[in-house]
Amino acid sequence: MTWSEMRPLLEQACWDTLYMVGWSTLIAVVAGLPLGILLVLTERGALLQNAVLNKVIGQIVNIARSMPFIILMVALMGFTRWITGTTIGREAALVPLAVGAIPFFARLVETSIREVDGGLVEAVQSMGGSTWTVVRKVLVPESLPSLISGATTTIVALIGYSAMAGTVGGGGLGDLALRYGYQRFETELMWITVAILAVVISIIQFAGDYAARRLHKRGGGSGPLLLFRPLRGVLPGTAAAESHTKTG
Repeated sequence: MTWSEMRPLLEQACWDTLYMVGWSTLIAVVAGLPLGILLVLTERGALLQNAVLNKVIGQIVNIARSMPFIILMVALMGFTRWITGTTIGREAALVPLAVGAIPFFARLVETSIREVDGGLVEAVQSMGGSTWTVVRKVLVPESLPSLISGATTTIVALIGYSAMAGTVGGGGLGDLALRYGYQRFETELMWITVAILAVVISIIQFAGDYAARRLHKRGGGSGPLLLFRPLRGVLPGTAAAESHTKTG
């Protein structure tokens, strides 16, 4: 196979992979972030302590994480067909990719949130801050470098999952390597696909590590001064809030 024949195949496969990984990452972050935060908030001694809810969510996350992705794809075929109307193609591959990534990212979020200094949480609570204020002003900003690292790990894992999606006609670089590199013995095309995957993963890992380091040097994107400056003027029971009420 000549380069002119391989080029359009590689371009379409790259686009399909980026499409699947991009959308599934977005879904995983949107759903996995609150799920991971909820796991921390509902544990014993936390702000929303609820042992039953915490155990139920934890078990669901553990079961979903323990299932091999290839089995998950097969198990979700009925659900995938109900959502997308088909079980073949990049749109259909989004369903198992997102379902598999949500619990994976949720556990990474849980680990990141646990690293936040409890003193900051207690300080906001002592100033009258609600649970939502603690989450928005402390937990997420202070754990942002670690969250970005978790998102980077999730993206890299999803690239590997998307390659496996090619085994059931999911499209992308994995499907291209399987159909041409393995079934048609186009070894050169298969190695080019492997090289592209390696380059893409390296770029994503570098970008994620760079962003996490930059935020870490800035104190997690907030820092104590930026954290408490807006709180002094809005939280009830503080001198600034009382002064603002009198002058208003």
